[in-house]
Amino acid sequence: MNRAVVTAMTEAGETADTLAAQVGVDPKTAARWASHGRIPRPQTRRRVAAVLGREVTELWPDVLKRREPAWFRRWVDIEREAVALRWFELTWVPGLLQTEAYARATLAGEKLTTDDVGRLVEARLQRQAILRRDNPPMLVVVLDELVLRRSAYGDRALMREQCEHLVACGTHPTTTIHVVPASVGMYPGLGGPFILAELDDGSVLGHADSQTEAKIIDNPADVATLGRRWERIRGEALSRTQSLELIGEAAASWT
Repeated sequence: MNRAVVTAMTEAGETADTLAAQVGVDPKTAARWASHGRIPRPQTRRRVAAVLGREVTELWPDVLKRREPAWFRRWVDIEREAVALRWFELTWVPGLLQTEAYARATLAGEKLTTDDVGRLVEARLQRQAILRRDNPPMLVVVLDELVLRRSAYGDRALMREQCEHLVACGTHPTTTIHVVPASVGMYPGLGGPFILAELDDGSVLGHADSQTEAKIIDNPADVATLGRRWERIRGEALSRTQSLELIGEAAASWT
């Protein structure tokens, strides 16, 4: 028995029937969550935790097990400690803002087992917890508009959901999303995506991906170069309000 779930349901005055109705599942499914080892999907876990007034990791401690690749763990630790994140993406929605379906789509076609995909998606969604904690980092994202327009293997509903999720995220007081419109010609962002993480002591580290490796950038001169590149890219982007309007238009276009 998962005593944490049972206790939380009791204290919240919820039964399997009432919990199921609020979360949107069958009561039999909700009842199974009281069993040890029965862990709902990530989106459902978040809904259950919200209804019961608990943290996901209080109800299902096993989700704390690290599932991200070993080579990526240092950056995940940096991300968790960051007080501010500046993230430019040219091709994908940033991992911290991806829906579960979108995250799965980014792994399609790779030589991965079903379990591998599940582990990697779970790791990516776990990282998003930093945006829901009491002291979330300030997150500023700049996206190229083509990120919003690129089809996910023809799944229009998936892209509509992802764009709507971006709008919801972009209205949070500590998250700002800007879009570089397609009307902009060549600009510095075409050199590739990167992230800048500012830590509590004022230091800044960078992260850049390529097709073969991910690199943490800690050389001050290189970090400064990325900082200047960020300012130039941000200068090409729309305002926060204009960007959210454009993302909303993109969502509607996927209907």
